[in-house]
Amino acid sequence: MDKIAKDVGDIQSRLLHHRPIINAEIRYFVREFEEKRGHRESRLLENLSKMVVEANEQMLPTNLEGTNQDMMSNIIKRLEAANHMADRVQQRELEAQQNTQLQMNMERLKEEWADFLKEQQRLKEEVDEEHAKAVGQISTHYSEMKMDVTKFSPL
Repeated sequence: MDKIAKDVGDIQSRLLHHRPIINAEIRYFVREFEEKRGHRESRLLENLSKMVVEANEQMLPTNLEGTNQDMMSNIIKRLEAANHMADRVQQRELEAQQNTQLQMNMERLKEEWADFLKEQQRLKEEVDEEHAKAVGQISTHYSEMKMDVTKFSPL
């Protein structure tokens, strides 16, 4: 019975405890990766790292200058386009403001013209009245003179 308990305990530990198996797999992987391959992957990674650093030192500044020039010309073009659009908006606003001011001036001039015509009409009526009075006075004066002439005339 003791032997059966020990065998059941061994079976239970193998079924439920995976740590020894996992540790064995890890040791196998490390030994395979480092020892058998002779650090080949780490040397390849170091070589790639050196190549990337060299490429950055040699090619990046020239590419950055070209890229910077392209970006600057692109930015300048966009700024010029934005300035042109802002100028157009400002010109339209100025024209609209001038149009409203022109309309206000036209309305003011129309009102002044209407006032001027009313004043001219009033002055014309005054002149007509004075003329009618003057004609009436002259007519009266001549009719009096005519009566005076007919009084003194022997005919």
